[in-house]
Amino acid sequence: MRGKAYGVGVGPGDPELMTLKAVRLIRKNEVIAVPGRDAKSSAAYRIAERSVPEIAEKTLVPIYMPMVRDRKKMDEEHRKGAALLEKYLDTGRNVIYLTLGDPTIYCTFSYLQHILESDGYEVELVSGIPSFCAAAARLGIPLTEWDEQLHVIPAAHQSGGVLDQPGTYVLMKSASRMEETRELLRQSGREAACVENCGMENEKIYRSVREIPDNTGYFSLVIAKQDRDTQALI
Repeated sequence: MRGKAYGVGVGPGDPELMTLKAVRLIRKNEVIAVPGRDAKSSAAYRIAERSVPEIAEKTLVPIYMPMVRDRKKMDEEHRKGAALLEKYLDTGRNVIYLTLGDPTIYCTFSYLQHILESDGYEVELVSGIPSFCAAAARLGIPLTEWDEQLHVIPAAHQSGGVLDQPGTYVLMKSASRMEETRELLRQSGREAACVENCGMENEKIYRSVREIPDNTGYFSLVIAKQDRDTQALI
């Protein structure tokens, strides 16, 4: 009998924000997969380890997930990763794949999920607290009020006029294009805040566009409220 693959969100960085279900699944199962070449250097692993120290004694499976624009190369690596997980699943063992935040939001596990399901394996997603929700909480601001819209987009896909719609914008994966992001915010007339490494030991908070440096860490996101909410960020 085949095992089941779980995509488990460990939350944004603070181990206390891990769900009870995530902790239970990690404790209960032996095979733990994480994105990256070295399992123990993975941010998702380090978060989980602080809540479940015994994870260090489990079977750790690093899955290389390249951040490249070459779709063919990316697909090849995803298939290699899925094939590795399938080897464990075929022995009847479940596989717990750890991911930052929530597995339904810009998550590497989704690529593996499509392959696993097409190959006939059972997959379950376990929700985690999304990074932008945790970031808004750290800033002490609501993401939405009344009938406000919420727009969640990857900063890498920004284009002219992208902030023209009413509501709150969350710009994910902003680090690689932070200088362009800052300029876009200036042009839109919106104020914004940035949280880097939310919930982690090296967390940094920037409460205005002018405070945000051009070079921020990989785990950075920007929250831009409507004009009438500008003061809420200060």
